[in-house]
Amino acid sequence: MDNEYTQRIKKIEAELEHWLPSDRNSDWKNNIFSGIEKEKNAVCSSASFDALFTPLKDMLSRGGKRWRPLLMTLVCETLGGADAALPLAPLVEFSHNASLIHDDIEDNSGQRRGRPAIHTIYGTDTAINSGSFLYFLSLCCIESYKGENKEQIYRIWSEYMRRLHLGQAIDISWHRDINFIPDMDEYYYMCTLKTGSLARLATELGVYAAGGSQEAAQVSGEVTEKLGIGFQILDDIRNLTTGILGKKRGDDIVEGKKSLPVILYLKKHPKQKEKISRCFYEAKIKGIAVPEVNEVIKLITEAGILKEAEEKALSLINDARVFFKSEQYAGIPAKKEGRDLLNGFIDLIS
Repeated sequence: MDNEYTQRIKKIEAELEHWLPSDRNSDWKNNIFSGIEKEKNAVCSSASFDALFTPLKDMLSRGGKRWRPLLMTLVCETLGGADAALPLAPLVEFSHNASLIHDDIEDNSGQRRGRPAIHTIYGTDTAINSGSFLYFLSLCCIESYKGENKEQIYRIWSEYMRRLHLGQAIDISWHRDINFIPDMDEYYYMCTLKTGSLARLATELGVYAAGGSQEAAQVSGEVTEKLGIGFQILDDIRNLTTGILGKKRGDDIVEGKKSLPVILYLKKHPKQKEKISRCFYEAKIKGIAVPEVNEVIKLITEAGILKEAEEKALSLINDARVFFKSEQYAGIPAKKEGRDLLNGFIDLIS
């Protein structure tokens, strides 16, 4: 079955390459910048384009699971839309990568996908500018989209981008205040906005590309919003155990992230809040190598919190499994092959 996903990811990569190509020729430049090379007063060297695009090609070339556009295309196929959603792949994946470039600046992260973070290589100013441009570049695929619901597609993209940035604002406010610990409801809502928004966007795009109704998009989107939260919790756990691929184990502590394991631990052991805050402070000031990072990990692990967090994640993910196995998604017949691929997709990325 892995080959089924590989074939689809190759198609997704081709769509990303179309809008962010290695060979940025005149036709491409004129398409993206509305005839810029035909303007009489245009003085824009290749180096100028490189300053904008090299960081983006670097970021995209590092890979990533591409699970959001894959989810989008699988939902579309399952509901009878074949490859209709493929041209919208950049809308999801470019937006995701743009958010990562900015996220690394805001969190002062040193690594992304196994290499130095984009802003540490090209400079913060260039990273901010290129990351912002990537959001706008993603909109090009709506302009050229041949399917229906173009206005609806633009509306939900802009809505979920606003929600994503609100979620990021909440997360930033938490890690700037070392002593603040959110409660469970606050954490889930932050994840709903920051992580769930892109998963929901991907699913709703898949439904609309297949010709589905707004009701079907909303019902399906709510399910995969929870799926995104479940994946976020699993990432929280991996950060404290095996480490996330391309990042350092425990760097959530250095960044002051109030992840679910930390929240669950302090809910059960409120008297340890001062110690946890001290460890967070030392990690923030002195970096990943300080013993306080392992001290936090040890406290959480020995308290059995990681298992509890995992159970919460798997419960959310299982809701998506049940939904994907249904013969209908919000009243739309769902093809068996697609249902099987969607459930295999969860195993593939979780």
